[in-house]
Amino acid sequence: MDFETKIMTKENAWQLLENEFNKKNYKPDVIVFSGNTDCYQPVERRLEITRKALKVCLDYRNPVSVITKNALILRDIDILKEMAGLNLVSIILSITTLDKELANKMEPRTSIPERRLRVIEELANNNIPVGINLAPVIPGLNDKEIPIILKRAAESGAVFAGYMLIRLPYSVKDLFADWLRCEMPGRAGKILNSIKGMHSGKLNESEFGRRFKGEGELAMTINKLFKVSCRKFKLNGERINLTNGLFRRNSGNQLKLF
Repeated sequence: MDFETKIMTKENAWQLLENEFNKKNYKPDVIVFSGNTDCYQPVERRLEITRKALKVCLDYRNPVSVITKNALILRDIDILKEMAGLNLVSIILSITTLDKELANKMEPRTSIPERRLRVIEELANNNIPVGINLAPVIPGLNDKEIPIILKRAAESGAVFAGYMLIRLPYSVKDLFADWLRCEMPGRAGKILNSIKGMHSGKLNESEFGRRFKGEGELAMTINKLFKVSCRKFKLNGERINLTNGLFRRNSGNQLKLF
């Protein structure tokens, strides 16, 4: 329950980021927001840690990629739009399912699927590069939704897409198995066996390059379905390459003088 009820925050993250940018040995590169946990969790509405960090990235012209499940990102559309005009940002909306009931079970307290599609549309309408990540793809649960998710995302303005198969490291595998048996007792065994079939008989694959794509016939089928659907809906036609050539050191301090 700690994961659901307690959160650790670093409220001076934006200052630490600025300090890092001002180091002589810092080399500008894309910073990914939400690599470990969603940077637009509900508490962000009050703390604005992400917003302040984005401002720093804009001031210093450092490129950013943001991954989120939450519509709160639209609050920062003013910053993101300015960054997009300089080719400094791309956004990835994580979409697991379009089934509202399943989404409520799997991802409580996140934006509902239709709301995420509307976020994609609004970002695209503001010329902010946006795509989706189907994650996690769970065989027997949401893998059949791949074509319709990609179709709806493309219709909303997404220009690229990716996916990741479910992997269950450490204690997560036990939590997921318990959740599955509780929520879907009739399907739990089949789903768990399908996951094992893609990860060498285990619920988790730690080897880099295989942990998110899996192996075996089912993994290959999912991969093929994803690629065929992307071609059909004209996703991933062009690679988005953000620029790090505009980076300027000490800009934040200079701006504070005015």
